[in-house]
Amino acid sequence: MMEKDSASITKKVEEFLQVFKKGEEFTQALLKENEKLRYRVAQFEEVTKFSGREGNFVAHSMEERIKFLEEENKQLIDRYRVVEEENKDFANRYIEVEAENNNLANLYVASYQLHSTLDFSECLKIILEIVMNLIGAEEFSIMMLDEKTNEMTIVAQEGMGPEARASVKLGEGTIGSAAKEGESFYRAGDPKDLKSVDYLNPLVVIPLKIKEHVIGVIVIYKLLVQKEAFTPVDYELFTMLAGHAATALFSSKLYSQSERKLTTIQSFLDLLKEK
Repeated sequence: MMEKDSASITKKVEEFLQVFKKGEEFTQALLKENEKLRYRVAQFEEVTKFSGREGNFVAHSMEERIKFLEEENKQLIDRYRVVEEENKDFANRYIEVEAENNNLANLYVASYQLHSTLDFSECLKIILEIVMNLIGAEEFSIMMLDEKTNEMTIVAQEGMGPEARASVKLGEGTIGSAAKEGESFYRAGDPKDLKSVDYLNPLVVIPLKIKEHVIGVIVIYKLLVQKEAFTPVDYELFTMLAGHAATALFSSKLYSQSERKLTTIQSFLDLLKEK
């Protein structure tokens, strides 16, 4: 059943990406066609502008004709330069739109994946993949809060060394304070400017919240080598993770607990039947 659901989700994501790809190809084709048309329009404008003066050539000397053609040539070159600048502007705007569309596609895929399972381990794995592949983190962890002890414990991590702390008290240090306040923490300065990983001073702490209730945090300590800095879409992903990852983890945890209780009750009922 889970394999069937997973195949269905994968198919839907692939269908969305195919539609997105077709839209991108169509936009590129429109831009190329627009570029050709703009050059043609510029050419016709210049021809029309000078057509009325053609009849005067018969009355002028060859020197005047050469001067006229030179002037015409210069204006054509100037006009083409203007068109080239306009085309560059269109190309830059297209790149910005393409990047924005890619970001939206990433957000859609990440959100879809988060709600595609009720298995707690699978949910953790999906969050690790989002943080690593979409945000570009190298060392990070997911910590869950135990409300009885007010202590957060690492339930999943990537790339962290043995000196990392396995648990943090609520309100303790940067991580505990961010969780207690329910506010995201972003360390000031260049995220790549670090000599070594400091597990007491993380780059980012994202509280995982269901409304105002914090159930855990995502803590990032180090970015991948190719990741120079956080981009606007990273902050969008942080916001999405704060809500969607919390809901997905909470739901999958409740489902796992209910499954275990159901199994226990079923075993108890089976024992009663045997008697």
